[in-house]
Amino acid sequence: MRIAVVFLSAWWLYLIVGIVFLYVLLQSVVFLLKARKKALALGFEHKDIGKTILSSVVFSIAPSLAILIGLVALSKVFGPMLAGMRLGTLGAVTYELPAAINVINGVYKANIGDTLTSDMVVTALWVMTLGCIPPLLIIPLFFKKMSSKMESIKEKNKAFSQVMMDAIFLGMISAFIGYVVAPVENDLGETYISFLAILVLLSSAVMIMLFGVIIKKYRLEGLKNYALPMSMVIAMTLAILFAHMGVR
Repeated sequence: MRIAVVFLSAWWLYLIVGIVFLYVLLQSVVFLLKARKKALALGFEHKDIGKTILSSVVFSIAPSLAILIGLVALSKVFGPMLAGMRLGTLGAVTYELPAAINVINGVYKANIGDTLTSDMVVTALWVMTLGCIPPLLIIPLFFKKMSSKMESIKEKNKAFSQVMMDAIFLGMISAFIGYVVAPVENDLGETYISFLAILVLLSSAVMIMLFGVIIKKYRLEGLKNYALPMSMVIAMTLAILFAHMGVR
C-alpha cells in the first residue's frame, strides 16, 4: 500500500482542494454582493454597510483562531490541504478528529503517530463525510416539524423543557468527557488513564469560567468572541508544560 504522506502531497489533490476553496470564496463574494445590493435597496447608507462589513471581519477572527488550532491537530492525520478543506467548508474538529482517531485505532489498530497508509486516510475521510450527511438532511427536511414539537413542549411545561435542554447539553458534554477519561494504550500494550488529558480538560474549563467572570464583572462584551480560542490556546500551552513535567 502507498504511504499516506505521498498520497497527501499529490498535485491533483492540491488541484481538487484549490477548486473547492475557490468555489467557497466565490460563493461568499456572491452573497456579500447580493446582501450589499439588498441593503442599498432598503435605504442603508454606504458608510453603515462598510462599518457592518468591517465589524463582521473583526469578529470572525476569534472563531478562526479556534479553527486554526483544530487545523493544526487535524493536519497530523490528513495533512494541511485535506484538513483545511474539511474545516474550511463543513467539518468541525470536535467531530472530525475523534472520528478519524476511532477509525485509525479501532479498524486498523494503529495510532496517529504511526505511518498511515492511503487506505487508512481514505476510510477515515469516508467515515467523516458520511457522518456529516445526516444533519444536512435532517435540518431542511425535519427541522420545522421538530421545532414546532419543541415549542409545544415548552408551552405545556416550561420547567420540563428547560430540564430537557440541560440534559441534552450535559449528554453532549459527557460524550467528550468520556473520550478524555477513557483508558488509552501505549506502544508497550499498557493501559492507563491519561492524567495529561484530564489536566488539559480541567485547565480549559477553568479558563473559560475565568473569562466568564471577567466578562460579567467588567462588562467586556467584546471578549466573548475571544474567550473560547484564548482558553484553547492557554490549555494547549499548559499541556506542553505538563508534558515536560512528566505527566502522561
